[in-house]
Amino acid sequence: MKIARFVLKIVAASLATAALACCVVAYWDKIAEFFCSLTGKVKEKTVGCHCSYPSEYDDYADWDLE
Repeated sequence: MKIARFVLKIVAASLATAALACCVVAYWDKIAEFFCSLTGKVKEKTVGCHCSYPSEYDDYADWDLE
């Protein structure tokens, strides 16, 4: 009986892990959006850093003039 309980615990743990993986895959876009907005809010709240990074397209700004 102890072996059966142990096997059932392993099965339950693996099913719970699979369910968690399915939830992460299903809601990946919402999870990524949440963390992106969170990092944006943290960057806004950062005190003392008023530097801004140039756009990657600034290097090609002179090409538009030709």
